[in-house]
Amino acid sequence: MTRNIGIFLYEDFQLLDAAGPITAFEIAARVKPDVYRLTLLSIKGGPVASSSGAAMGSVAVAEGPPLDTLIVSGGNGCRDAMRCPETIAFLRACAAEARRMCSVCSGAFPLAAAGLLNGKRVTTHWRRAQLLQQLFPAVDVEVDRIHIRDGDIWTSAGISAGIDLALALIADDLGEKVARQVAREMVVYYRRPGGQSQFSALADLGGDTTAFSPLLDWIRANLSERLTVEQLAERMAMSPRNFSRAFLDVVGTSPAKAVERLRLEAARERVESSSEPIEQIAMTVGFRDPERMRRAFVRRFGQPPQAIRRSQA
Repeated sequence: MTRNIGIFLYEDFQLLDAAGPITAFEIAARVKPDVYRLTLLSIKGGPVASSSGAAMGSVAVAEGPPLDTLIVSGGNGCRDAMRCPETIAFLRACAAEARRMCSVCSGAFPLAAAGLLNGKRVTTHWRRAQLLQQLFPAVDVEVDRIHIRDGDIWTSAGISAGIDLALALIADDLGEKVARQVAREMVVYYRRPGGQSQFSALADLGGDTTAFSPLLDWIRANLSERLTVEQLAERMAMSPRNFSRAFLDVVGTSPAKAVERLRLEAARERVESSSEPIEQIAMTVGFRDPERMRRAFVRRFGQPPQAIRRSQA
């Protein structure tokens, strides 16, 4: 069975939002011939200019084939797209017939404007998540996710996350083995789980922009140590009380939570990319007790380390 995949474009769309999924489905169609047919769609058809100025050719939505899946690209043009009556009418009509409706980055805004995300858990680029929630309070926006599936609605974070979304769609259709082959061909990581953070822990904790950045770098390099408040305060030549207060003010979280966040990031990377025993990982990154690490994983990622590892198998 050939599945028709539509990529919906509008003026000022983000080029990689479209090109990433297009390439993933193209390669999947080479791995499994005749399984996918791609159609680039726009309201009027013809060349559609991206925010970079590069244009893609498209077919008018009125002339497009019946779709299995529609992916709405993101980009600055989403503001006009979400206010376009023709776009809203097309999305609603498509949702009534297609098996899946998807968005990359701010492509979630037109879907939300069409009422298709009401009551759904969704994500978008972290910079636009708050606005999406403000404009569409009936939508449950989860800021720090790579992609989310809620029924027949699939949404993803910014730009490169469109590739993660496409790989997840391919895996859902054709299985993990094919999706892995596509990822290898694209030379991309297979595959960032939907629940993975849009940010690295270090960047989220201030990157290289604060007085505590050298300390955060040191913590990440020494996760196996106990890393008590007293030890960290001594490195900063501060009293524990003043250190804790200043750290919270500048970094936005307590020292203990920052240490746990960095440990979780390091542990998850090992869980996903190695066959190292979970108990050994817990010791290496400083959790020491595997049960303590399991509870931290469930709090942060919604599932234990073993489940995350199985999903990567």
